[in-house]
Amino acid sequence: MATKKAQSEDNLHWAEAIAEEVLGEFPDEQEYVCAAGISPSGVVHFGNFREIMTNYPVVRALQRRGKRAKLLLYWDDYDRLRKVPAGIDPKFEQYVGMPLLAIPDPHGNQDMTYAQRFQRLFEGAMREFGFDIDYRYKGELYRSGTYDDAIRQAIEERERIAEILLSLMSDKAKRAQRIDEAQYKKDYYPVTVYSEFTGKDFTRITGFDGKTLTYECKESGKTGTVELGTDHNIKLGWKIDWAMHWRHENITFEPGGVDHLSPGGPYDAATRIAREVFDRIPPVTIRYGFVGLQGVAGKMSGSTGLAKSPNELLEVYTEPILKWLYLRTQPKKNFSLAFDTEIFRQYDEFDREVAAYAAGKLPRARSFAIEEAFEDPKKLQALKHPASFRQLVSFGQIVQWDEGKVLELLKSIGAEYDEASVKARLPRARNWLVDHNPDQLIALLEKPNTEYAKKMSEKARKNISELCTKLSAQGRESIEQLEELVYAIPKEPQASDDKNKQAQRAFFKDMYQLLIGQDRGPRLGTFLWAVERKKVRKLLEV
Repeated sequence: MATKKAQSEDNLHWAEAIAEEVLGEFPDEQEYVCAAGISPSGVVHFGNFREIMTNYPVVRALQRRGKRAKLLLYWDDYDRLRKVPAGIDPKFEQYVGMPLLAIPDPHGNQDMTYAQRFQRLFEGAMREFGFDIDYRYKGELYRSGTYDDAIRQAIEERERIAEILLSLMSDKAKRAQRIDEAQYKKDYYPVTVYSEFTGKDFTRITGFDGKTLTYECKESGKTGTVELGTDHNIKLGWKIDWAMHWRHENITFEPGGVDHLSPGGPYDAATRIAREVFDRIPPVTIRYGFVGLQGVAGKMSGSTGLAKSPNELLEVYTEPILKWLYLRTQPKKNFSLAFDTEIFRQYDEFDREVAAYAAGKLPRARSFAIEEAFEDPKKLQALKHPASFRQLVSFGQIVQWDEGKVLELLKSIGAEYDEASVKARLPRARNWLVDHNPDQLIALLEKPNTEYAKKMSEKARKNISELCTKLSAQGRESIEQLEELVYAIPKEPQASDDKNKQAQRAFFKDMYQLLIGQDRGPRLGTFLWAVERKKVRKLLEV
C-alpha cells in the first residue's frame, strides 16, 4: 500500500510520490501498468472517474521519468446484474443473475448489449479528455479461454484460498454466518457458474473430479456440468479474479475505494491470494475517497439514478477544470463537484492557479496539477484572460446567450476576456443555469405586474413614464447612455446626495418589480440594453 510519503511530500505532487514508490517496488519492469476496474452495471459516474484520475497522473509521472507506462481499464462485464438501477425498465428484473454482456440494451438498440451501453458512453467521454487508455473486456477473455489455466489453478488451490478467506474473517462474523471452518473448506469453490439452463448464477457447485465441475441450477432444479478448458460459463470469484488479473496483466499500480481497502477487506484477501496462489507481487495501491455532488440531493450512485456521467459533468465544467479538481486533491480526501453556486468559486480558484503558474509562482506539486490538467500545453499558454464563469451566467442570460453580445457587454465594463474562454464557458454557464438552477433565472415577465403598479405613488409612476418616453423603440442607446439615464431620472437637483440615493434605489426597485417581479436584478442600464425593447416598453406602461 502507498506509504505516507505519497500523502505528505511537499515538493512532489502526490502522483509523483506514488510513481517513485512504484519504481521502488518494481524497479525492472519493461512497462508499468496502472490499472482501473469498473463494472458497467449502470451509469459510470464521476465517483468511478476518480479511479481514472488517480491512475492517469501516476502514468504521466512515470512517463516524465522516462519510463514506459500505460493506463489499463478492465471492464468487469462478466459480472452479474445484481439489481435493476433506477431509470431502467423494471422488467429487467428478469435478467438479475445474468452476466452484463448477455443482457440486451435497456434502450432497445439491437447492436449493443447492456454492458456496451454504459461502456461506450464512458469511453466517449475519456476520448474527449484526451486519455490514452488500453481497454480489456473481461467477458471476452473468460469466454475465449484466456483464463482457463488460472481457473484450474484456483480450483486446485481452493482449500488454500478458503483458508486465506477464513483467516480474514472475525470470529464474530463467522458466528453470525454460522460458519463451520472444516465444512467451509470442504464446500468452497473459488468460481461461479452461469447455468446452462437459465444463463444465471443461481447455482451451487456440488463436485469436481479433476476435469469437470458438477453443479445444481437452483432455479430449474437441473444438474449440469462444466468441463474445464472447454466450457466457459464460469468465472472466478471477484477477489480471486482481482489477484489473477494482477498477474495476467503485470499490474504495478491499482488504487481502490475505501470499501476495498479496509483492514481485512478485499484488497488484503487479493494480496494474499496473489502471493500465495498466483506467485505475484501485488501492485502498489492507495485508497481514494468519495466524490460528491453539491446541488444534487442524495449520494451519487449508478443504482439510485443520481449518478452523473462524465458527459453530463462536461456540460457545466470545462475539461481542464474537471481534471484539475481531481489532480489538486490528495486521493484519500473526499471532495465535491458542484451544480450549485460553489462552481463559481471553483472556476475562480482554477483561474487564479493558472495565472500564478504563468507568473512562475506555483510550487512544483501545484504546477504538476495545472500542467496535467491540459492535454495540450498550447491551450494552457492561450488561457491568459479567462472569462469569469459567474459573469457569464449573469450576462449570458440577459443577452439570451448571444456570444457576440456577451463580448460587447464585457468590453463595455472593461472586462476584455480571451474569446476562446468565452466560447468554451458560455454554453456551460447556460447549462448550469437553465438545466440545474432555473430558480436563479432572470427573465422578463410575460405580462405587466399590475398588482405592484397599483401600489406605486404618483411620483414613481411619473418616473417610469419619463423613462418610457426617453427609451427609443429600437434600443439604439449604448450601455453608458442607459446607465446615465436611469440614474438621472429619479434624481432631484435640490435634494441631498443621501436623498437622491434613496430615490434611485426606490426607482430601481420599481423597475425590477415591473420587469422581472423581483426587488433586485442585474445592472439596470445593462439589462435595458440587452433585453427586447418592445417588451420592456409594454411592461412599463403603468
